[in-house]
Amino acid sequence: MRTISAKAKDVARRWYLIDADKQVVGQVAVQAANIIRGKNKPIFTPHVDTGDHVIVINAAKAVFTGKKETMKSYMSYSGYIGGHKSETAQARRARRPELLIQSAVKGMVMHNRLGRVILKKLFVYGGAEHPHTAQQPEKVEVRKRG
Repeated sequence: MRTISAKAKDVARRWYLIDADKQVVGQVAVQAANIIRGKNKPIFTPHVDTGDHVIVINAAKAVFTGKKETMKSYMSYSGYIGGHKSETAQARRARRPELLIQSAVKGMVMHNRLGRVILKKLFVYGGAEHPHTAQQPEKVEVRKRG
């Protein structure tokens, strides 16, 4: 028996839908990261994009555990003097709630060219509506820890 090395053009792409309503941000991000990476498939190959597309809805209703809502801070640096910016998770949720899930998933995928390609298959929406109904996404339940 020979080991099969997957080719990106031969992989069948499917669409999945995750509802983040009352779900922990980290658990939603783990589920999404595994699907867009392709780790749920038997043909998973680490150096090839074998993943599927993921739609996350109700990102504004996802929750943090503990005091992370007020204590967790997101930082960015523009490269200029005095260009450090930081905001709490609470402030980011008020401004753009999609970024909570996006930044969590971004931290879970590889930090290289393949990771940037994989992240383009993640679609996060703050509300329950999304424009991908034509793709007929399959609903995925978020696995509970423990």
